[in-house]
Amino acid sequence: MIQQKEDEVLVNHLAKQGIDNKMVMGHPASLFVLFFTEMWERFSYYGMRALLTVFLITEIAKGGWGWTNADAMQLYAWYTGLVYLTPLIGGMIADKLTGYRKAILLGALIMTLGHLSMAFETFGNSFFYLGLVLMILGNGLFKPNISSMVGQLYPNTSTKKDAGYTIFYMGINAGAFLGMLLCGYIGEKIGWHYGFGLAGVFMFFGMLQFFFAQKIFGINGEKPDTTHKPEEHVEKITDEETPANVVRDRLIVVAVLMFASIFFFFAFEQAGGSMSIFAKDYTQRVLEGNAGLTFKWIDAALTIFPIMIVTWVLYSLAKKIAGQYPLTILFTAISFVIIWALGFWKVYREFSIEQTEVTVSWFQILNSFFIITLASSFSKIWEKVWNPSGPIKFAMGLLLVGIGFVALAYGASSIPQDAKTASVSMIWLILAYFFHTTGELCLSPVGLSYMSKLSPPKFVGLIFGLWFTASAIANFIAGMTGSYIDEISEKYSMSTFFLIIAGLPILVALLLLVFNPLLKKLMHGIN
Repeated sequence: MIQQKEDEVLVNHLAKQGIDNKMVMGHPASLFVLFFTEMWERFSYYGMRALLTVFLITEIAKGGWGWTNADAMQLYAWYTGLVYLTPLIGGMIADKLTGYRKAILLGALIMTLGHLSMAFETFGNSFFYLGLVLMILGNGLFKPNISSMVGQLYPNTSTKKDAGYTIFYMGINAGAFLGMLLCGYIGEKIGWHYGFGLAGVFMFFGMLQFFFAQKIFGINGEKPDTTHKPEEHVEKITDEETPANVVRDRLIVVAVLMFASIFFFFAFEQAGGSMSIFAKDYTQRVLEGNAGLTFKWIDAALTIFPIMIVTWVLYSLAKKIAGQYPLTILFTAISFVIIWALGFWKVYREFSIEQTEVTVSWFQILNSFFIITLASSFSKIWEKVWNPSGPIKFAMGLLLVGIGFVALAYGASSIPQDAKTASVSMIWLILAYFFHTTGELCLSPVGLSYMSKLSPPKFVGLIFGLWFTASAIANFIAGMTGSYIDEISEKYSMSTFFLIIAGLPILVALLLLVFNPLLKKLMHGIN
């Protein structure tokens, strides 16, 4: 009965905005259009990011630029930091000028051109730098506004909102997973510019499928302050009537959660830094005999299984909207045919090579794989079993990311002080990624949902921009901290380094647990 009422409230909310009320898996079909748009954008971003540092430090003879680790990491830190900083401006542009939809399309186009430019890096360095600049600018327009559109599909009181963001988050990770897997593999094994170019092909498909499905969103994401319907006008007035003290209290909670997220991502973003160094120099990656064959089968399953899941999601969407939006389904289907072909080619190629060496970048796909397999379970737990307050979910996320580093510290305890290489079992990195992912599922999609729920409607774009600014700060700090790994390992041990990283998020988690009652009060009924 409660579920039926929930669905009625959701359908009424969609009707007010003129959004198509077709449902896929109990959520608006329009959520899944955003899902695929975001999926291909993340494919392009993470596919390129997986190649960036490796390309810069690879010898010139092998097509790289032959940079030092320090120089490459500095460029990488600037790039990842700015990628999360520009959404602050992109959110403001959408809120004041363009509306979310135009900003998303413009951002997607600029990023497609950025990938194209990077694919021409063999003709001159300036193409590569121009590509990076275009990627940063395009991402700023795209990233905060697509998250804002997801939030507007649900009424604030809906328990489905968190679940909707978790499904959207699965799209983010499906894209990240396939991007790191395929662009990384093709870039390293076939040619760097092929990897950079491939990332852009899928960004282009994502843009087309979003462009041809715009009517499905009704007035969601259109230019701000365009009055279409009397109901919408009424909704705006009631939004503005939220008492000033309630708005202030909720914004205090937003600030606290943003601050806590910095400590989470400072630890979590070690994946591209200190955890990659640990994978490269201190982890046993050459596998022989049965171990090698087992890995090939696991890697094959990891390649094909996620493609199967997202193909099924596309099929579920196609059944509902193919008649009305044939071009959206057509362009997404073409991109999927290419993905399947690449997946089978990669698996065939690996089985035809004798020696098995696990690449450094392979470990990074574990995070996305665990998300794809666990996201729906977390979504169901929040919906049906236990739905604690936002601060409790944040505390859980921070504790779990800390536990991941405790596992790494234990795994590294056998490494002698100042050792330059070691052969620690892969299991510790796999365990760390598992804990980090469960932590991420408690904090990241929930964070997006709470930013949307607690913000006054006219500031939603700006608040999302600030949320990504917190990530920018975390990325900078993560890079800087990672650069001390050798220094701390020489003076103390590798274990000490990982325990320092574990300690900070765990401390913040305990503080959130203590202040949870106060924060709940400040949220004024939004849970």
